[in-house]
Amino acid sequence: MNPKHITRCAQLAMMLEVSATPKPGNVDKDHDFPDITYGHFLASAIGVEPVFEKAAMSNVGAGTLIREAIEVSARWNGGKNTHFGTFLLLMPLTMAAGKGDVHQANEIVQKTTVEDAVEFYKAFKCIDVYLEDVDDLSVNDAKSIDEIERRGLTLYDIMKMSAGQDEIAQEWVRGFPRTFAGARMLAEKVKEMGINDAIVHSYLTLLAEQPDTLVQKKFGSSVAEEVSRKASAVLKEWSIDAVRLFDDELIRRRINPGTTADITAAALFIHLLEEYDETA
Repeated sequence: MNPKHITRCAQLAMMLEVSATPKPGNVDKDHDFPDITYGHFLASAIGVEPVFEKAAMSNVGAGTLIREAIEVSARWNGGKNTHFGTFLLLMPLTMAAGKGDVHQANEIVQKTTVEDAVEFYKAFKCIDVYLEDVDDLSVNDAKSIDEIERRGLTLYDIMKMSAGQDEIAQEWVRGFPRTFAGARMLAEKVKEMGINDAIVHSYLTLLAEQPDTLVQKKFGSSVAEEVSRKASAVLKEWSIDAVRLFDDELIRRRINPGTTADITAAALFIHLLEEYDETA
């Protein structure tokens, strides 16, 4: 598949995800957060173009590509953390698409190396990320890289260690099941309601199915489960007023289901690859 086409699909997925509104609890084209804006997300999606194109032509080096994407994104958006989780999902998926089959992402992540793990840890130098330490390997401790090398831990190993508490890591070790399920939902819903509402509906469905781990880390399991129950209730009613009320509540409480948004963006990428002719 043409690397430029893959790159456009990845960038468009990121821009469509942040533009969909109202997407409860997240930055979208109708509202910003106090410290991060819709424009920061767009700048990130545009600026990272060369890294996506490089990924679409690569079979190895996922850790370096993730680090480069995060660093380039930070240079374009003033050091904001807009797409950390999205890049973790999109880089192996982009690499797999370049090989001709996006489902090979599972094979790519399983073949990551110790160097990939080291490069991933280096990415934390340029942005602030809300991430729990894994097995005493703090992202804020330079000695963690020495420990990773001493123990021979690959990036896939790091993700396996994180899978119990992080949805993105779960996607890596389980073969991206929720990402592919989200892509199937989008393909179905786009026919019924158009792209904006299909994104919002799929996002809410993913949120209803599993509590968001970013919410869980910040607010605890009970709040994360409450948010999922409310997402399910909104889906059953499915009216713009219900979605907006839910959005207003989460924004007021500063609850941001950001991991679910990352999975939605990755699902959009897969959907767009299937939807658009690469010769267009």
